[in-house]
Amino acid sequence: MEVAYVCEWEKRPQSTHCPSVPLVCSWSCRNLVAFTSDLKNQEDEKDVSHMIHIIDTDHPWDVYSINSGHAEVISCLEWDRSGSRLLSADGDGTIKCWAMADHLVSSWESSLGSALAGEPIVALSWLHNGVKLALHVEMSGSTNFGEKFSRVKFSPSLTLFGGKPMEGWLAVSISGLVTVSLLKPNGTLLTSSESLCRLRGRVALADIAFTGGGNIVVAATDGCSSSPVQFYKVVVTMVNEKCRIDTELLPSLFMRCTTDAVRREKYPTVTHLRFLTRENSEQVLLCASCQGGSIVECWSLRKEGLPVNNIFQHRSPVVGEKQPTILKWRILSATNDLERVSAVALPKLPISISNTDLKVASDTKFCPGLGLALSFHDGSLQILHRLSLHTMGVFYGPGGAARPGDDSAVKRQRTGAPPLHFKALQFSWTSLALAGVDNQGKLHMLRVSPSMGQLLDMNTTLRHLLFLLEYCMVTGYDWWDVLLHVQPAMVHSLVEKLHEEYMRQNHALQQVLATRIVAVKASLCKLSSATAARACDFHAKLLLMAISSTFKSLLRPHTLHSPDKSPGDRLAEICSKNTDVDIDKVMLNLKTEEFVLDGTPLQSLQQLIQWVGDFVLYLLANLPNQGSIVRPGFGFLRDGSSLGMLREMMVMIRIWGLLKPGCLPVYTATSDSQDSMFLLFRLLSRLWLCSRDDGPPQEPDEGLVDECCLLPSQLLVPSMDWLPVNDGVIVRLQGKLPLRLTFGKSWSLAGGLDRGQGVQWMDNLRCLHLGVCPTEDSKACTRCGCVTMLRSPNKTNAMKQWEQRWIKNCLCGGLWRRIPPNLT
Repeated sequence: MEVAYVCEWEKRPQSTHCPSVPLVCSWSCRNLVAFTSDLKNQEDEKDVSHMIHIIDTDHPWDVYSINSGHAEVISCLEWDRSGSRLLSADGDGTIKCWAMADHLVSSWESSLGSALAGEPIVALSWLHNGVKLALHVEMSGSTNFGEKFSRVKFSPSLTLFGGKPMEGWLAVSISGLVTVSLLKPNGTLLTSSESLCRLRGRVALADIAFTGGGNIVVAATDGCSSSPVQFYKVVVTMVNEKCRIDTELLPSLFMRCTTDAVRREKYPTVTHLRFLTRENSEQVLLCASCQGGSIVECWSLRKEGLPVNNIFQHRSPVVGEKQPTILKWRILSATNDLERVSAVALPKLPISISNTDLKVASDTKFCPGLGLALSFHDGSLQILHRLSLHTMGVFYGPGGAARPGDDSAVKRQRTGAPPLHFKALQFSWTSLALAGVDNQGKLHMLRVSPSMGQLLDMNTTLRHLLFLLEYCMVTGYDWWDVLLHVQPAMVHSLVEKLHEEYMRQNHALQQVLATRIVAVKASLCKLSSATAARACDFHAKLLLMAISSTFKSLLRPHTLHSPDKSPGDRLAEICSKNTDVDIDKVMLNLKTEEFVLDGTPLQSLQQLIQWVGDFVLYLLANLPNQGSIVRPGFGFLRDGSSLGMLREMMVMIRIWGLLKPGCLPVYTATSDSQDSMFLLFRLLSRLWLCSRDDGPPQEPDEGLVDECCLLPSQLLVPSMDWLPVNDGVIVRLQGKLPLRLTFGKSWSLAGGLDRGQGVQWMDNLRCLHLGVCPTEDSKACTRCGCVTMLRSPNKTNAMKQWEQRWIKNCLCGGLWRRIPPNLT
């Protein structure tokens, strides 16, 4: 494990951030980390605000702090499965649901919530939506994504009519109440509460898990290690538009340390109670502690045969009769005496724990998802195997905890200074990174090696990273934590292998993943200076695919009795079969009435049409200069599908130009009689014929290269700077030294998003120039840095349709963050 970066609070005279007790932290699948603190006014100690801080891990200095309005210390934070909503609960029983305002990670609002007055919340979870994926390490060598990542049969906690999962959350209070809040389709909230059992008692710790049958399991303890850990089945149903909660007592357990004569009184308090995963209610982790140390136990629920009395053993068995069974908790493993545990983090990667998968993972040294993290009060951190609890890795903490044979622990005892240690820990969704908040409120980002530091050959390392990138592509989860382990020398191999695996999938799955794989390739290529130009090409391809899809969606069949294929599909089919280089002859084979649009929509699309025209001109003009793979645009010259897409759009634009000449791309030509679109289509078609998908690739002939050499003397070639500026921290984390950052102080790379640089800024989605110093509010993508205006200047439906595509996410799938305008 290594520290990637540390981000701390800036010292301010009027107020100070201090960790809440208990401090909580949560990491979403969209790469957002939320954690809490108390903001105390130094002039008035009673003036305390309970804050929620949300960061994007690639821009940790841009912290988005929310004054939560909670009256008591926040005890729980929980992201939903989409990573766009956050639950918070406090010591007064108040639960709030936070969502993005205007789909910006820098703006949050709470419009829903529930309350159990005077009932501190000890456990909180969203209801399960019935989607569960299993990751099979033994199938990592398979060419089929469906074999590597299988859908597991799992029922939602509650379903609506037709089997649609109902959204909502469940919480457990300190007095043993369970409360369920359901989000009805009309936007209202339906809340109901019920006691876990008839005799309510104190619940100091609790956790929530789900079963495949749609039930909920709650584990609870009163905090005393000599008391039993109770388990309850909770069933939520809707009866006559009312929420009904039924509970049932399940088998309980006593910690083994309480049955040991030596340790019976040594560890009096249960400090941590967690199910190993939310989707497995049959394995639980328990930690008992005292002032000087802790012990951790892992338990498993098993079905065992019930012994039969001797009287009945000689009875003749009935056909089909089975031996009676009983569910019983059995201890899997336990640690020796440890330092006092301060925080626990459990892996989120749904790795299959079958014997075959565990053996393959052990043989290939694939560790993500197998280890859980424990942090200790002496500042150290350990990764333990989730089943055997043997040590897989050790980190000596944010404050430089004492290594074996070191005198620093003795020195700290003499000074009396409390050691720096983690108060909250969270694994990323691929378990390759750990986010920890220490007792001074600093945020630490740690790399967790896929092999836990074991030496691997390059091919095995690449296979592990490729496997996790494919998992992120299939699930839609963010892959930022995987990039933490990619070295510049690996980039080219990873991009090529990812493309090979993608091309082996069926056509339907390729269509689903078409955008995601391009976004993953773009993220990878930014990590190396040798492949930075390819990142330009991948970003251009994302925009090209989006414009092509939008243009085709505007086409409508001429008759109500529409044929099997849409106009867009017919256009693609005809253009792929027609190898004519004359654009007017290609148009003759089309039903031009399907391309008829009103003039206003066409005119509003002019900036997108202009980008397509400029891009074609730029590619052709740079064809003779492609002596090196690092030059932008090289990837398109061998990409038959992208060149074919450009041909289709040139044909559409040509037809639309007959209806509305003002929508055509504008070229600066040296001759007034020059038909620019005719010339460009002819050269583009000849280049496309050299790289068609249905034939072997060929080098462009000398005649084509010569004509492209003459293009700059015939048409003014535009400068195509289409790569968004990305000021994220990931491109600087390949080194071993950790970065030191400060919350609230922007830290950018090569100028980053500083608008006072005297450069022309571009709206990357609308293809509009914003000027050197824009005054309009803008937003930028957290992943690729794409910039666009916050408010739309367009009024037409066609452009609104284009802009609605990107209201929630960027072209690459990243989230939006607000950029304040530069008013100087």
